[in-house]
Amino acid sequence: MTNPSLLILPGDGIGPEVMAEVRKVIDWYGARRDLAFDVSEDLVGGAAYDAHGTPLHDDTMARAQEADAVLLGAVGGPKYDALDFSVKPERGLLRLRKEMDLFANLRPAQCFDALADFSSLKKDVVAGLDIMIVRELTSGVYFGEPRGIIEEGNERVGINTQRYTESEIDRVARSAFELAMRRDRKLCSMEKANVMESGVLWREVVTEVAREYPDVALSHMYADAGAMQLTRWPKQFDVIVTDNLFGDLLSDLAAMLTGSLGMLPSASLGAPMANGRPKALYEPVHGSAPDITGQGKANPIACILSFAMALRYSFDQGDEATRLEKAVEAVLAKGLRTADLLGEEGVQPVSTTEMGDAVISALDASL
Repeated sequence: MTNPSLLILPGDGIGPEVMAEVRKVIDWYGARRDLAFDVSEDLVGGAAYDAHGTPLHDDTMARAQEADAVLLGAVGGPKYDALDFSVKPERGLLRLRKEMDLFANLRPAQCFDALADFSSLKKDVVAGLDIMIVRELTSGVYFGEPRGIIEEGNERVGINTQRYTESEIDRVARSAFELAMRRDRKLCSMEKANVMESGVLWREVVTEVAREYPDVALSHMYADAGAMQLTRWPKQFDVIVTDNLFGDLLSDLAAMLTGSLGMLPSASLGAPMANGRPKALYEPVHGSAPDITGQGKANPIACILSFAMALRYSFDQGDEATRLEKAVEAVLAKGLRTADLLGEEGVQPVSTTEMGDAVISALDASL
């Protein structure tokens, strides 16, 4: 029996630093839990542009299509700001999402008890928070045509088109309902049906899909009201499903409820492959953080938790994913903090490497 394959794309900035800590975790599972992976590594983003003149080489794209899962670090940086839009580092990530057809982006927002004081909201509002935002990722206003900047009379006009087909809404809605069935069986769909025809269709299709999931309580909310409710009382939600644009905004809002972007993983899932596994890309929510690159200050937890999501959603290792998540929780409960999590008096930050080593020690203690 062959090992499952994992393609690692460290990317730019702090990407290689946090990914080095994930490699320790992957090696630990092979050595201590008899759970080995065939790991390969390649370039994406600015690193790929430097090597190949493109943010994602065709060969890398082909390898991503064949892998059981892809784990990505981060892309971008000021070095590439002057590049043409078509070859900016972020285009490599967008190409991966589009060509792998990763239509369901899972963004958990979980507030660990040890970090409840780091949120900008009151502790009782966020303590115990555990929600999941499912964002449609391959359509909507980011991909709709026509688009561009045109001349109209004496001025320029920027055009982007919000476009959704029934089937695109249907498949991401099903992903959200399936996820809700594994959690608290509560799903809130967010759109702008009051002012957008695409929102009207979104609400209609989600309501139709809901008939196949009678055990899930479905509610609808306008996305702007949803943003307000996320900051008022976020624990009213369990799973939220929304479109590409609103999902981009709402997931970042939800991320900050937890206190730090450095803590949050994500998964982007597509249709099942021949082996039954969904095509999948896992990445931390944070960016490449060029201001701290190479200083040992980066928080590797989001990338480590992204691997935990891979264990759960790509490799059917839910118990081992829970083991890893509990190891992270144990490390935080002991008071270890990277620089992004400082705030408690007298606490000295640990380095990226030290945080990774602490997670390994917690995994050892779990056996």
